[in-house]
Amino acid sequence: MINTVKRRVYVRYIKDVILITLGVIMASIGLKGFLLPNGFLDGGAMGVSLLLNIFTKIDLGILIIAVNLPFIIMSVRQISKEFALKSILAIIVLSLLVHFLQLPVFTKDTLLIAVFGGFFLGAGIGFAIRGGAVIDGTEVMAITVSRRSSLTVGDFIAVFNTILFLIAAVLLNIETAMYSILTYLSASKTVDFIINGIEEYIGVYVVSPKAEEIKTQITEYLGKGVTVFKTDKGYGTRGDFEHEGGRALFCVVTRLEVTKLILEIEKIDAKAFIVQHSINDIKGGMVKKRPLH
Repeated sequence: MINTVKRRVYVRYIKDVILITLGVIMASIGLKGFLLPNGFLDGGAMGVSLLLNIFTKIDLGILIIAVNLPFIIMSVRQISKEFALKSILAIIVLSLLVHFLQLPVFTKDTLLIAVFGGFFLGAGIGFAIRGGAVIDGTEVMAITVSRRSSLTVGDFIAVFNTILFLIAAVLLNIETAMYSILTYLSASKTVDFIINGIEEYIGVYVVSPKAEEIKTQITEYLGKGVTVFKTDKGYGTRGDFEHEGGRALFCVVTRLEVTKLILEIEKIDAKAFIVQHSINDIKGGMVKKRPLH
């Protein structure tokens, strides 16, 4: 049993190292092959580093460490020491690659620079996150602010990047700022894809008087697991309080499967009450695991 646990720990560490290494390499390609030679920015701490590099001419590798270091120190308390250690090592390796790696400029087309520069940088950030580290510390700052204010993590990142791109528009030019926004959008969508995959999970709640039939259809026909909750009913469709209890079903499927699930439910009860919501991650159960996780 102990050997099995140790083996799983070792396998997880090896997987994390591979993912972080892949992330650092892809991010360095995005920076050196696309963004840096053409003066384009991204959002977050990486965008701040690129902007400072344009005006100060300080080596980008040094700026990446300097800008991200306060966020990584903050992560020791906010997240964990292991996370902080992985992140600082990843950022140091990225800085060394940015300094020493020599790559040709892949294209001079501004649209391709924005899209593919964002793609490689976003892929790098995404793989690093899958490996349990960050190479852009903005998310750590966002978590800290969200715990001490009414802003969510997403709100803070949006405000931070809006301010950054406004500064870029004033100090550089509007066209560069607009292409930098496109770079950021490309990077953020790539990060989402790497982390969530094409098979984003959806949680589906179903309330119906025919819950037993629906449960059988989902488990036997669709081959999905179902959790059954006993419920107390509230106000009905005509405003009268219904005292009789019922059942609610909960099922997790991928986004690609949700349409088929709802179709099967409506075959049994066209008036079933269905609620859907996104799920960031799952473990165990009868749902197929994502790759690279």
